[in-house]
Amino acid sequence: MSSQKVAFVCLHGSAKSLIAAEYFNRIAIERKLSLRATTSGPEPDSEVPENVVAGLKSRGVDVGQYRPTLIAAEQLTDTNLIVSFACDAGRRLAPSKPEEHWDECPAVSADFDIAWTFITGRVETLIARLSAQ
Repeated sequence: MSSQKVAFVCLHGSAKSLIAAEYFNRIAIERKLSLRATTSGPEPDSEVPENVVAGLKSRGVDVGQYRPTLIAAEQLTDTNLIVSFACDAGRRLAPSKPEEHWDECPAVSADFDIAWTFITGRVETLIARLSAQ
């Protein structure tokens, strides 16, 4: 069975999509599921707020593994699902792909713990749904 791929995208920075992709891949690997995630967003490392970097490191997220990149149509063509955070990247760049919007996600820089809980909870629900298909 081929792996299903989910792309997490955020035009307003990489932290939300990075958290989602990292947590998604951790769970998929732990549960030996044929699911994988990618991420992209335009925020360079030097612009990520210190509390976000500290929060990511405290949860064992290898920030270097997910380098922020500009979102391009080529990145989205190989995915089964696009999850966007308050942006229309999927609709604009890959209109034929299914897309979910997690627009109500709290700002990561405002309260990292609340955003982490929101994103990881949504990821758990998404993985449960995808693995049941």
